[in-house]
Amino acid sequence: MLDVIDLFAGCGGMSAGFAAEGYQSVLAVEYNLHAAATYAANFGEDHTIWGDIRDVRPDQVPPADVVIGGPPCQGFSNLGSKDINDPRNQLWREYLRVVGLAKPKAFVIENVDRFMKSAEFELLLNEVDHGTLQNYELRFGLLNAADYGVAQRRIRTIVIGSRIGPIELPEVTHAKAPQGGAEVKRWAGTETRIKGLPLRPQTTALAASVTEVFGKVVPGVYKGLDLHVGRNPTQLSLDRYDHVPPGGGRFDIPDELLPRCWREKPTGTTDVMGRMRWDFPSHTIRTEFYKPEKGAYLHPQWEKRAKSRRVNRPITHLEAARLQDFPEEFLWCGSKNEIARQIGNAVPVGLARAIARQLRPHFD
Repeated sequence: MLDVIDLFAGCGGMSAGFAAEGYQSVLAVEYNLHAAATYAANFGEDHTIWGDIRDVRPDQVPPADVVIGGPPCQGFSNLGSKDINDPRNQLWREYLRVVGLAKPKAFVIENVDRFMKSAEFELLLNEVDHGTLQNYELRFGLLNAADYGVAQRRIRTIVIGSRIGPIELPEVTHAKAPQGGAEVKRWAGTETRIKGLPLRPQTTALAASVTEVFGKVVPGVYKGLDLHVGRNPTQLSLDRYDHVPPGGGRFDIPDELLPRCWREKPTGTTDVMGRMRWDFPSHTIRTEFYKPEKGAYLHPQWEKRAKSRRVNRPITHLEAARLQDFPEEFLWCGSKNEIARQIGNAVPVGLARAIARQLRPHFD
């Protein structure tokens, strides 16, 4: 087993991928109570710190083989303010502080695609020349989760630092249109993760269950079909959904059913009110995947000549978690909205696993 520290750990998407490749978590730090509770439920409360990383003391940081984590990205994201002075953009410095204390052989930083074009990224590179990272060699680039077998197109910046020789980014294992040979497979479709689940959820609410963690009481613990919860769309929403075929979106909806803001915007936001395809990966699973007006989150089941075989609803929490590649046995804590945020903010487990697999031979 190789020891790993997970910073800004969220619910544990990266740790789940590393655990699947034979790593064990020796420290995790997460600010959000419900996400930290989910992490603790899956990986243990004894080494999970619920709190601000800036308050983590040096004596709380053990040595580790690898440090992983994704410093908050709101200031870098297309969905954020892109404010370079956003204090959340500075938290990568706390990540480097822990790297300096744990002295790992390698570290992995995960962030949004825009991170590589930010001023903060340039400062990170400067740390290699004359700072905390001067003993590390960096490799970095944009990775698409779909290229590693995840049934979701999600592009992230990945930085791998190593002081045991350069470690390249993992080679792709899947492609939209593989060219010859059997080494690279076709992208996984949503059917590989969510087909076979009940088409019509039996409930719209999580069960009334609570657990205690970090001395606090939180909703949970939930697993499996507990998360297969639906919504109660209005009739207008159902009428809109019914016109959208797989791969389609708001442009398939008749004008009389569209709100004025969409009627007067003939271009852009093409994934709004979109429907997934069984044979193709989903778009990025964001934190509000249960709202089709936010993206292509309608269930892929739809047949042109059989209205009775159309599933006119957004995906459930369980389906979103599966598209994020979480294992069947994964446990969850929090309200519906809290768990949705955990799922949408997580690193796809399959992507994390590919990175963990790439690192491992360098420790032998």
